[in-house]
Amino acid sequence: MTDTRTEPISTTNLDQYGSAELPWSRARDVLATDSASADLTFFIGTVRPDGRPHSAGVGAIWVADALYFVSGPGTRRARNLAGNPACTVSVRLRGVDLVLEGEAHRVTNSGTLEQVAAAYRTAGWPASVEGDGLTAPFTAPSAGPPPWHLYRLTPHTAFGVATAEPHGATRWDFVH
Repeated sequence: MTDTRTEPISTTNLDQYGSAELPWSRARDVLATDSASADLTFFIGTVRPDGRPHSAGVGAIWVADALYFVSGPGTRRARNLAGNPACTVSVRLRGVDLVLEGEAHRVTNSGTLEQVAAAYRTAGWPASVEGDGLTAPFTAPSAGPPPWHLYRLTPHTAFGVATAEPHGATRWDFVH
């Protein structure tokens, strides 16, 4: 897998109380540490073909500086992403509420599939690669039957609101 570091090209301080802007590393480091070990629920927002929004909880994991998640090919979110990759991913992290806006695209590269499956196994979900997707003895009831598609989020913008000291609110913009 190639290095796909996600670093902002600009930041905007959104805090109305005079707090300094939050460094992206604060959110990124908690994602890297906690997505594989803490009980986090990520919510993905997608757009239906008729323009109505759809939101669903997903099990996501931060691997090699990127956010990955799985979805059954027949789920509403997978069908929405096939037609329009624009989405949001939201999560309450330790000390930071985070919203990522961008595009999610299916990953079929065997090396990436293996690396992400290994990360999921380390986190306690016994995922393995099957064809161009992932499988496991169990998953969320809403995921549909295996194998599941793997998606990588490419963020364009992120918003962070600190829920612990030091407080603040920041917008990060990324280039791709």
